[in-house]
Amino acid sequence: MAAKRDYYEVLGVPRDASVQAIKSAYRKLAVQYHPDKNPGDRAAEERFKEAAEAYAVLSEPEKRSRFDRFGHQGAGAGGFGGFDAEVFADFSDILGDLFGLGNRRRGRRGAPTPGADLRYDLTLSFEEAAFGTEPTLRIPRLETCAACSGSGSSGGSAPQPCAGCGGHGQVRFTQGFFTVARTCPRCGGAGTVIRDPCTDCAGRGRVEKERSLTVKVPAGVDEGARLRLAGEGEHGPRGGPAGDLYVVIHVDEHETYQRQGSDVYSEVVISWPKAVLGGEVEVDTLHGSARLDIPPGTGHGELLVLRGKGIPRLQGGIGDHRVSIAIDVPRAQDLGPEERRQVEELAGRLSDSVRRERSVFSRVKDLFG
Repeated sequence: MAAKRDYYEVLGVPRDASVQAIKSAYRKLAVQYHPDKNPGDRAAEERFKEAAEAYAVLSEPEKRSRFDRFGHQGAGAGGFGGFDAEVFADFSDILGDLFGLGNRRRGRRGAPTPGADLRYDLTLSFEEAAFGTEPTLRIPRLETCAACSGSGSSGGSAPQPCAGCGGHGQVRFTQGFFTVARTCPRCGGAGTVIRDPCTDCAGRGRVEKERSLTVKVPAGVDEGARLRLAGEGEHGPRGGPAGDLYVVIHVDEHETYQRQGSDVYSEVVISWPKAVLGGEVEVDTLHGSARLDIPPGTGHGELLVLRGKGIPRLQGGIGDHRVSIAIDVPRAQDLGPEERRQVEELAGRLSDSVRRERSVFSRVKDLFG
């Protein structure tokens, strides 16, 4: 019979290797030689068992110390078959459930588990998103049954241990050369069964209810913003903590305004004499009417700014209202004979050179990259 190989040699790690290095080395070998990936290959099966045996010893400080001092005899590792089957709980953690071994460390059997998180899509008007609002939402969710306090049993009776798994929440069976634990199909892993179900919740421990909830939406929220309301999700099974409610914000478009961050954009049409000579115009903003100065020589598409007339910022401050100037040029067919003569006379005195102005769209593109 061939002599057993040194465990460090089996895993391919130095004798001073860290626990993490040993775990990583074992995982690589286990994935490579696992019987499910090498059906019928006895050599691969032996390599897999050898790696598992080496890891079982070197991952335990006490066993590793004895192995370092006395070798295989000191470690008490008489072979793979002599290991406690509980060691496979560690193996399934390492392998990441690659082969359906399950994870035995996910919590105490029958322990309360958290409830599910919920999502609510809330659509706001342009103004509501800008200045904030406090809508009342109606949230359907599962809540702990008041009649049985979430136990699922009627009249205060306690659930009984599951006969299928003996109250462990798992059933064990042999797969190949080692023992595998699976969630008990009879009790779903709870370890208990309900003999006398509560009539209000049919033994589920939770009932469907609709809750009215007032939500404070801060000023300045934008499309896609999320509000997290802790503990407003579904109640957990068996009295577990409630999940969270996430309110996802959607904002309707405005017929007049457009938004970029905390700035608002709109357009104002002025006559060409006012564009040439300058003056004032009234502009509608989110904050009411405001007067806008038109500098002499303003070109079509120029952006003029009304400071502090935009949308409040979540972090403080307020954005601006940016006004795009559109110049109304009368059509020749709309001019009377005298008006046409005056325009022709003016045209004769002015230069024929044309100043080209960039459009508002190219200006906005430059602002936001």
